[in-house]
Amino acid sequence: MPARLLASPTAAHVLPLLLFLLLGALPGLIRVENPELPWHVRAPEHWVYPLQTVVCAVTLLLFRRHHTFKPWRGLMPAFALGIVGCACWIAPALLREHLVQDGIQSASWWKWLGLAERSKGFDPMIAGDSPLWFGLVVGFRFARMVLVVPFVEELFWRGFLMRYLLAEDGRFEKIPFGTHAWKVFWIVTAAVMLVHNTVDWPGAFVWGSLMYFLAVRTKSLGACVLMHAVGNLALGLYVMKTQQWGFW
Repeated sequence: MPARLLASPTAAHVLPLLLFLLLGALPGLIRVENPELPWHVRAPEHWVYPLQTVVCAVTLLLFRRHHTFKPWRGLMPAFALGIVGCACWIAPALLREHLVQDGIQSASWWKWLGLAERSKGFDPMIAGDSPLWFGLVVGFRFARMVLVVPFVEELFWRGFLMRYLLAEDGRFEKIPFGTHAWKVFWIVTAAVMLVHNTVDWPGAFVWGSLMYFLAVRTKSLGACVLMHAVGNLALGLYVMKTQQWGFW
């Protein structure tokens, strides 16, 4: 990686998420829907996501001198808000199950409230016949969502964008972390919501709001990373238990 790029604070906060999004879009471009084809063709996310995890982790390490997570405070609220945020994320799907069980017919507008079935998505059971491969698939999936995603996303949304929107000269690093402004709240939270699928918008808006509150209250990027990691871990465990693969 060029030395000039490595010296850029902006690249250090933006590039990891950019790479993450680009690699995340790859499975949709190369997937072939045919159950008779090998798994790596009909479910390319099973090898793209591990690649994405490694590439983004290496990128984070290369830029680590630009990342400031201290002060490490507000960790207990971060842990609690991670659990609350996860609960809010899955609540619409649970509500849908109860409504359907009560005989209420679903409607097209339900998805805008997150009331959707979550059975289809990244299914690690495709490798169920091989314990070793199944373990690698699940292990990389958790490494991606618990160890990489929290850093990649929080460095951009809270570490960069929240401050960049307040920096008149573009020097976001001069803006103290957690500086509050309502325009920043609405722009960043709306952006977090819009990069997710429509069905995830309600949960993403609540999640983004809670994370913004934590950032402003604690002034700690480390607390935001911890909240994200805890929430993702809780969601991953919930998915493995319920097999609602659409959540991840």
